[in-house]
Amino acid sequence: MVPGIAASVDFYPRASSLDTFIAAVYEHAVILPNATLVPVSPEEALAVMNRNLDLLEGAVTSASKEGAHIIVTPEDGIYGFNFTRESIYPYLEDIPDPQVNWIPCNNPDRFGHTPVQQRLSCLAKDNSIYIVANIGDKKSCNASDPQCPPDGRYQYNTDVVFDSKGKLVARYHKQNLFLNEDQFNAPKEPEVVTFNTTFGKFGIFTCFDILFHDPAVTLVRDSRVDTILFPTAWMNVLPHLSAIEFHSAWAMGMRVNFLASNLHYPLKKMTGSGIYAPDSPRAFHYDMKTEEGKLLLAQLDSHPHPTPVVNWTSYASGVEAHSVGNQEFTGIIFFDEFTFLELKEIGGNYTVCQRDLCCHLSYKMSEKRSDEVYALGAFDGLHTVEGSYYLQICTLLKCKTTDLHTCGDSVETASTRFEMFSLSGTFGTQYVFPEVLLSEIQLAPGEFQVSNDGRLFSLKPTSGPVLTVTLFGRLYEKDSAPNTLLDLTTQALRLNPKTDAWKSK
Repeated sequence: MVPGIAASVDFYPRASSLDTFIAAVYEHAVILPNATLVPVSPEEALAVMNRNLDLLEGAVTSASKEGAHIIVTPEDGIYGFNFTRESIYPYLEDIPDPQVNWIPCNNPDRFGHTPVQQRLSCLAKDNSIYIVANIGDKKSCNASDPQCPPDGRYQYNTDVVFDSKGKLVARYHKQNLFLNEDQFNAPKEPEVVTFNTTFGKFGIFTCFDILFHDPAVTLVRDSRVDTILFPTAWMNVLPHLSAIEFHSAWAMGMRVNFLASNLHYPLKKMTGSGIYAPDSPRAFHYDMKTEEGKLLLAQLDSHPHPTPVVNWTSYASGVEAHSVGNQEFTGIIFFDEFTFLELKEIGGNYTVCQRDLCCHLSYKMSEKRSDEVYALGAFDGLHTVEGSYYLQICTLLKCKTTDLHTCGDSVETASTRFEMFSLSGTFGTQYVFPEVLLSEIQLAPGEFQVSNDGRLFSLKPTSGPVLTVTLFGRLYEKDSAPNTLLDLTTQALRLNPKTDAWKSK
């Protein structure tokens, strides 16, 4: 074990049957360069990357000793973030198409100067483990390409995978760049990257990609992968976009294994990694208090058992909505205006609607506290802040205070447990992600289930107080928005100091 790595492992012998495999994800406390806005020499850039690779090497070695077949490391984990197009350049390498059949550890100079790829390749080979890492790719272009940038090169946020012999087997260029990723280009067409192993078929995408159809949904629906690999630099946004909350929900909604490796950088609200199976989280980590990295390991089925497709509107469409008079009120969640109803009793049935979405909730609290307010909310509309994507959301959540104006504000602690809950909605999409988040940002493995008719319901009284129970729906076909609206919103967001925690990635 190396300094700076806190491990959370049980010993797993390597599976003799490849019906299962041992997955590892590493939440890495990244070492940042002293300066990210001015170019440095290639030697200075490599020195920073090698310091991070030293830590990643410790995690890889530990994971291999525990029997892991594959380890995922975070987006931006080798050089950090907040670069300009010019200042990122010394950190980039030319990453070839994996079809060239290349083991950098054995032939390091075949594609120019590639010390990072060589080191990753040797790490994989020496530890007999698949390694997933995020680095930068550079590709020259010229005037014959009308889209060639003025500096004559494309720069890509890139995931690479090296197999247990050190061979480059996958390269993925991030499609959906976040707000301030101006240092990178998006590929002209979304890349659908898969590779096969003796322990399943894998697909890969990066961070913000998870909120969009391509390539994320395509990988699962059309390429039929068993497991998604997900390097990320994710800034937590409550109540619905905390890393462990949303990533575990995506695994359940898409019925796929999901290996999420996040940066550990609490100053920017970056934490939250996990190993998620379609039915339940296998291991997860959320820590805003320490500065250490964290290694997680868990066993997964190589080919998750197929589960029936959920009809997300079946149950809700048959529920008769009760009149509530003028008790509805509005509140803001992450810049979107929700329609809310306060849950005034210790238990009951509530319905709240917005546009085409009606959300139905049956619940019973363990106690109705006077110092806590819960509400049922609905949102059906186009979100246009850090991206343009159409949402339908049904959510039961704790308000920040007893003032209804705080319903939708970020809140991390609660005191109210629920004896039972059942949430459903008249969704216009099959892509709905079920979230349950407990106080102190904890998941609730094995405590809830989704029925074939579209209900998210509790299997037992909650083990902790509830922050939110949510059905997070995506209508990908309605994502298009006028560019002028998106540009204006984006400009306002960049200028808004309240968003500093997450606007840079």
